[in-house]
Amino acid sequence: MLEICTLGTGGTLPLPERALSSLYVRVNGQAMLIDCGEGTQVGIRKLGWGFKCLDGLLLTHFHGDHCTGLVGLLLSLDKAGREETFHIFGPPGLKRVVEGLCVVAPQLRYAVLLHEIPLQGTELELIGLRIRAFPVDHGGIPCFGFRLTLPRAAAFDPEKATRLGVPVKDWKRLQDGESVRVGLKKIHPEEVTGRERKGICLVYSTDTRPCETLSRYAAGADLLILEGMYGTEDKRPQALKNHHMMFTEAAEIARDADAGALLLTHFSTSVEDPEACLPEARSIFEKTFAAHDGETVTLRYPKEEEKAWVSLC
Repeated sequence: MLEICTLGTGGTLPLPERALSSLYVRVNGQAMLIDCGEGTQVGIRKLGWGFKCLDGLLLTHFHGDHCTGLVGLLLSLDKAGREETFHIFGPPGLKRVVEGLCVVAPQLRYAVLLHEIPLQGTELELIGLRIRAFPVDHGGIPCFGFRLTLPRAAAFDPEKATRLGVPVKDWKRLQDGESVRVGLKKIHPEEVTGRERKGICLVYSTDTRPCETLSRYAAGADLLILEGMYGTEDKRPQALKNHHMMFTEAAEIARDADAGALLLTHFSTSVEDPEACLPEARSIFEKTFAAHDGETVTLRYPKEEEKAWVSLC
C-alpha cells in the first residue's frame, strides 16, 4: 500500500487556502516528500503523519514555490528529535541552493546528505520505492519528474513448497524472505514463489510543457499527479510562454498513457475554482480530479494485470 497527501497545491504564489507545492509519500511507516514549497511544515502538522518518519526529499527544480519551505522543514525535523541522516535529491546546483537557504539554520543535530541528479536523470531508491528521475521541459531550467514504483514480491506457491518437502510450519519463514533447511538441502524463498506480481506506480510532474520524456514515463501509471497550471483556453499563451501545462494537456497525457487516474495540482492563482475547469479535461480523460490541500490518496496492490485501486479522500 502506498499513501500520499497533497500538502500544497498552489503554483507561483500561496493563497490563504492553497499552500505551495509539496507531496507527502508514505510506505509502511516510512515517508518522504516531493518538493517543499512555503507552507509544507504547516501542512504536515495538519496531516498528522509526522516528521520523524521522513527520510528524504526530492526537489523537482529550484524555483521558489518548490523549495522555500526547506529551512522550516529541516528545523521542524530537528525539533522532532531527528538523529538519522536526511537525504535531499535535486538538480545540479543542489549544494549551492541548500547551503544558501540554510544560512539561518546552521546547526542541526542530524546529518543532511545532498545528492545531485544528473541532467539526463537517474534511478534511485528511497523508503522502499524504486524511483526514476526524468527531465521535463520547463524552458531550459533543469527540472525533473519522478516515476515511483512500489514493487511487489512474487506470490508464495504452496504446491512448490509441498513438492520440495517444506513443513507447513516453515512456510511463514519462506514468505518472510528467509531460507529454511529440509534435511541436508537449503530451500530459498525464490524456489517456492510464482511469477512476479504487478506493483504500484505513481508519476509526479509539475512545471513542464507536454514532452516526450513525460509521456514515456507516464505510460501505464496507476496514478498521474500532473500540474494543471491553467484551466481555461484563454490562458494557453501564458502556458506556452511560461512552460506550464493546461488542464486539457495533462488529460491528454493521462489518456495516451492509459493511466489509472489523473490528479491535477500546482494551480495558478488565476484558477480560483479548479473543479469548475474539470469538465473539458474529463471529456478527454474521464478519471481526472483536482487536488486540494491536505487531500489523501491510497493506492493498493492490484489484482493480476489490473491497475492499482486508487482511493481519494
